[in-house]
Amino acid sequence: MERFNIRKAAVAGQFYPASAESIRKQIEEWRILPGKKSPVIGCMLPHAGYMYSGKVAAQTLAHIDLDQVKTVVLMGPNHTGYGVPFSIMAEGIWTTPLGQVEIDNALALEILKGSEYFETDSMAHAYEHSLEVELPLLQFFKNAFQIVPIVFGSDDLKALQSTGQAIAAAIERLKLRGTVLLAASSDMTHYEPAQQAKRKDQLALQQIMQLDEQGLLEKVRSFDISMCGYAPVISMLAAAKALGAHKAQVITYSTSGDVTGDDSSVVGYAGVLIY
Repeated sequence: MERFNIRKAAVAGQFYPASAESIRKQIEEWRILPGKKSPVIGCMLPHAGYMYSGKVAAQTLAHIDLDQVKTVVLMGPNHTGYGVPFSIMAEGIWTTPLGQVEIDNALALEILKGSEYFETDSMAHAYEHSLEVELPLLQFFKNAFQIVPIVFGSDDLKALQSTGQAIAAAIERLKLRGTVLLAASSDMTHYEPAQQAKRKDQLALQQIMQLDEQGLLEKVRSFDISMCGYAPVISMLAAAKALGAHKAQVITYSTSGDVTGDDSSVVGYAGVLIY
């Protein structure tokens, strides 16, 4: 059973502004140039404070044709340690300063039904910022949609691939192909010199560009890449491929040093689309 049905904003005023007006103003001040929008199967978005990574996420979302999207399967890493390793919040409402977003209960339950790993759980989501930070950005670009919030606390490759395949199978069973966006939330290298962070991040991004989730995990482990959300990205890639994805595109990449001017210790941020 869910412990609560309304998930209130936990990091408004910290990672992003606390008021709707301030959120809209900040995103508008980034002056995201309108480009060609395309329907996509999945994406990877960063989740740091908006002043550092918000523009990267917004630029990425601005390239997505969201007209047909009814549900976003929002997948992030577990930073808090609460809850179960493969956690879905299966019912209820998430609130942000921009309003309420309802959980797609039907799709969440279908995913649960078809997976040996996922469990319904709220504790993993209660204070986790990696999903919440994406919501106001999504709300800025689309008025109405539902979500399936998923948090990962495992690095087991086979389990992560299995969860992705279960997500795709549930989408197929409910005949939702084309109406669901898979969104994996992850920052890249943390707190290393900019040149070193960029080099490591390119190794990880090369594997994502090849839609190679096993290669991604191998690079993360071999080169000690502190990419916090590689687990949700692995699951997202497995799901996207099962839904027919065949290519990826890096929309933009930056580091915190581009904002602060300090390249001695940065965090990397990338926006990627999966077609």
